Amino acid sequence: MSGRVAWAGVVAFVTAAAVGCTGNDAAPPAPGTISPTSPTSPTPSAARPSTSPPSTAAPSTAAPSSVKPSTVANPVSLQALMTKKYNGGNLRLGRVLARTPAYTRYYVTYRSGTLTISGIMNVPSAPGPHPALVLNHGYIDPAVYTNGRGLMREQDYLARRGYVVLHTDYRNHAQSSKDPDSELTLRLGYTEDVVNAVLALRTSQYVDPSRIALLGRSMGGGVTYNVLVNQPGLVKAAVVFAPVSSQAADNFDRWIRADRPIASQILRRYGEPARNPAFWRNVSAVNFFDRVTEPVLIHHGESDSTCPIAWSRTSLAALKAAGKNATLYTYPGEEHAFGPAWPTSMARTVTFLKQHGV
Repeated sequence: MSGRVAWAGVVAFVTAAAVGCTGNDAAPPAPGTISPTSPTSPTPSAARPSTSPPSTAAPSTAAPSSVKPSTVANPVSLQALMTKKYNGGNLRLGRVLARTPAYTRYYVTYRSGTLTISGIMNVPSAPGPHPALVLNHGYIDPAVYTNGRGLMREQDYLARRGYVVLHTDYRNHAQSSKDPDSELTLRLGYTEDVVNAVLALRTSQYVDPSRIALLGRSMGGGVTYNVLVNQPGLVKAAVVFAPVSSQAADNFDRWIRADRPIASQILRRYGEPARNPAFWRNVSAVNFFDRVTEPVLIHHGESDSTCPIAWSRTSLAALKAAGKNATLYTYPGEEHAFGPAWPTSMARTVTFLKQHGV
């Protein structure tokens, strides 16, 4: 597998391969406190909330969570995103893609900086305004990606439960504008696109702007972490499924290093993590978890061979150490895409969202 094909951005947090990373994302073949959510009706044996200690293999570029934005930030950094001006808006509902008794599915576009981003939006049939979610999909090769592809089960499930669902395609995907610098800027643009998606949703007549949350899977889980540290208070809550590492060097080492053309360009520009630790710290959400203000729910399968569960345990520990409201549910036997435990995880997700006003 080409690392370039699998490269979903060190900071946007890659997942491994088009099949392994996307799982269900592809169109169907697809010392702090912890505030645990209450298990829903499915039996506890299907999954369990975890307060496990982090993996003993600490990331080599880890830094205290008290890292603050520098006065002059590297333009390729989370600090630069923190000070960026966002202009999300111009949300346009286009053609109707599908109608069900529960919701209507629209093709949509919205503004993100100088770009136009495409996506889909499911709007419940019941009178609004409704709570809403921005869905951040995992890696799917942009060469084969099509509008709205990814998180298909979640799009339907959540819309049927009364949520407006905006699934962003990200830049360079489907009908979105192209960003030729996306690879070498570590696809930080995906984070910008999601921030702007939330701002665009706030302008919709169908949405209660005070009740918006994020849901990301795999690479999209990493994008979600980025948004939380980038714009505290932007949303009410966040849910991630089988997320990539919140430590950028982990993702680079796992998927990109072996792909010499793109890896060589990245290392030439930014240096090895061991030689330029400041750069790699500043593109890693884990080092800014002290900025998070939203409750976070993490779902991770214990048999995930794509994104090791140790990554979520490390992220959980870092969030707790920063005093954040974070919960990790682990699912014995579940792999990256989630199978039998998926209904349990979604029931827990909706319970979590409602508990936090979404």
